[in-house]
Amino acid sequence: MIENWYVPEDAQNWRRDAGADPADQELGERVYTSRLIGQNPDLLMHGGGNTSVKLERPDLFGQMQRVLHVKGSGWDLDTIQAPGLPGVWLDPLMKLRTLERLSNFDMVNIQRANLLDSGSPNPSVETLLHAFLPHKYVDHTHATPFLVLANLPNAAEVCREIFGDRLGIVPYIMPGFGLAKKAAEVFDENPEVEGLLLLQHGHFTFGATAQESYDKIVAHTNEVAAYFGMQDLTPLGLREPAKGLDVLPTLRGVIAEIAADRDDPMPVFDLRNGPQVLEFFNRPDVEALAARGMASPDHVLRTKGCPLVLRAEDLSGGRARIKEKVEDFAKTYRAYFDRQAVQADEPKKILSVDPKHAWIEGVGVVGMGPNAKAASIAADLAEQNLRVRAVGEDAGGYYPLEEKDRFDCEYWSLEQAKLGKSTPPAFQGRVVMITGGAGAIGLATAKAFASKGANILLVDRDAVALEQAVKALGPWHASFACDITEKGAAEAAMQAAVHRFGGLDILVSNAGTATGGAMLDLSDDDFRAAFELNFFAHKSFALEAARVMQAQGRGGQVLFNISKQAVNPGRNMGAYGTPKAATAFLLRQLTLELAEMGIRVNGVNADRIRSGLLTDDFIAKRSKARGVSEEVYMAGNLLGREVEATHVADAFVALAQMERTTGHIMTVDGGNTEAELR
Repeated sequence: MIENWYVPEDAQNWRRDAGADPADQELGERVYTSRLIGQNPDLLMHGGGNTSVKLERPDLFGQMQRVLHVKGSGWDLDTIQAPGLPGVWLDPLMKLRTLERLSNFDMVNIQRANLLDSGSPNPSVETLLHAFLPHKYVDHTHATPFLVLANLPNAAEVCREIFGDRLGIVPYIMPGFGLAKKAAEVFDENPEVEGLLLLQHGHFTFGATAQESYDKIVAHTNEVAAYFGMQDLTPLGLREPAKGLDVLPTLRGVIAEIAADRDDPMPVFDLRNGPQVLEFFNRPDVEALAARGMASPDHVLRTKGCPLVLRAEDLSGGRARIKEKVEDFAKTYRAYFDRQAVQADEPKKILSVDPKHAWIEGVGVVGMGPNAKAASIAADLAEQNLRVRAVGEDAGGYYPLEEKDRFDCEYWSLEQAKLGKSTPPAFQGRVVMITGGAGAIGLATAKAFASKGANILLVDRDAVALEQAVKALGPWHASFACDITEKGAAEAAMQAAVHRFGGLDILVSNAGTATGGAMLDLSDDDFRAAFELNFFAHKSFALEAARVMQAQGRGGQVLFNISKQAVNPGRNMGAYGTPKAATAFLLRQLTLELAEMGIRVNGVNADRIRSGLLTDDFIAKRSKARGVSEEVYMAGNLLGREVEATHVADAFVALAQMERTTGHIMTVDGGNTEAELR
C-alpha cells in the first residue's frame, strides 16, 4: 500500500524557505507535495504525471492577475524545484475553452506566449486540463493500481464499484486540448467528484490545499490497490546474480546490425531479473500480453508499443535465431508504421525499428536505450507494465490503447519536430571498462570518457575507493571489485559488464604497480608477482574483453597502459619494465589477431604521472637519487612541464576516437628522446 508521506513540519519548512511572498510560499508547498508524488514509483515514474497550483501575482502594471504554475517539460517530479513549475497567465488560457479545436502547435505557442518568464520550459501538454479545472491544486499520476483499473474492458463499471460517484470517468483522448475540454465537461457534470479516472491513461485529483489533493492521490490509489489485492509495492530495479547472460552481448550486437543503416552504436542494456519478473514468464498468455502494448501513453515514447519476446527455444537457436527474432520485430514495426502513417494528418518520419525493451525467458526484462539512463527508464516502465498486465488480465482483461491511438502518441507532432535537432555525445552507447579505475589515471580516464557520454565500469581491488570513484563519476556508472591477478577475475569482470550494461565496447587495461629493486636482489616470487599484475592480468582482461566483443560482432577496442619502461629501462626497475615490454608485444600480437573482428588494439606510453605507481614517497626517493627537487624531477622532459593524469586520459580518449588506427602506441611524457619508440 502507498504510504502518505506528508509531514506538516516539512511542508512549513518548504513554505518558509520560499520567502515572504504568500504566492511563493504556496508554490513552495506545491514543490514539496510534487516531490512526494514523484518519489514513489508506484505513483509515477520518469517525467510522467504533472502537478499545478493557481495563484495571484501582479502584472507589469501592478494589477493582480491569476497565474497557473504547472510542471514544465524536462522536469521530473521527484527532483522538481520551483523553476520546474513555470507560471502562465491563466485568464488567456481559460478563453481557449470556447474553441472547438486547437492544434498542438497552436496550443504550445499560446502557452509559451503567456509565460511569465519567456525563458521558462514549455508548460506540460496537459496544462489546459489543469487550467480548466477550478481547483487551486491539481495532481495527475500514472499509479500502478490505476493503470490496472484504467485498462480493464469494464473499467467504468469497476471504478463505480470502488468509488461510487466520487470519481468522474473520462474516455480516452490523446493528451492536449481535446482531453482538457472533455475532462472539464465530465467535472462540470458532477462538481462534487474528488477526482477523475482517465481511461487507458491515469488519475487526477484536486483540492483547495496541497495536502488535500495529495491525500486524495494516496487514498484513491490505495482503494484501487485493495480492490485488486495489490498489497505490496511494485519491486523495481532488482538485478540478481545470474548465469546464462551470454545472450545479452549477442542481442546487443544483433540490434546494432539490424539498425546499421543509422550508424548508431549498440544500445546499452539494463537487466531486471527479480523473482516476480522471472515468474511472469511462466504465464501461458505471455505472447498475447506482449502484443497488447503499454499501459499509458507516456510509456510508448520510452519503450515502443511492444517488447521483443525471446523464449527458451529462441535462445537455444543461437545468434541466427536471435537475429531472426529481431528482424521479425523490425518488420512488424515497419508494417505498423506503414499502416498508420498514411492515415496521419501530416507526413511522419519513421523512428528506429529496433526494440526498446525485451522479455527474455529465464533471463529477465531488459530495458534498452542510447545510454544507461534511457535503458533504466525503459526497464522501470517494463517492470511496472509486467505487473499491470498480469494483475489486469487476471482481474478481467488487460486492454490498453488500440494501435491507432498508440501510433498517435508515439508519432505525436511535437515529438516528431524534435527529430534530428540534437547531436549525441561522441561515446553515447559505449560501455567502457577501466582497470585500476579508482587510481589517479583510471579515474581521470573514466571522467574523460563519461564526459563524452560513455557508461563506465570501474574495476579495482579496493571496494571503498571504488565506491568513492563511482560517486565522483555520478549516476549511471558502476564498479566491480576484484583482484585482477586472481584466476577467473577477468571473466567475472566481463560478466559484471554484461550484467549491468549488456556488453562491452572499450577496455582500458590500466592497472599496474611498480616493483623496484635490482635484478640480482629480487626474489623469484616478487618477479613473478610483478608479471601477474603488469602482464598476465593485461592478457587475461584483453582476451576476455575480445570474447565479449566477438559475441557482439560489432568490433571494439582494447587500450593498454604501457610505460616508457617498456622501451627505456630504468635502473632497478626491471620487475616493472620487463612485463611492460611483454605487454607492448602483446599489444602488437593482438593487433594482428583481432583486426579481422574489427577490434582495434592501441596503447599509451606514459611517464612520470602522479598516481598509485608514482606516489609522493616514490617521487621523493627518485628525485633525491637524481639530486633534483621534486618539481624538477616531475618536469624532467623536453617541454619542462609536469604530465598529469588528465593528459593520459585525453590520450586514451583520442585513441578510442581514431577509428582507423590500430597497433599504435601514443606517447604522453612531455618529450623524452630516450623513450621514443623506434
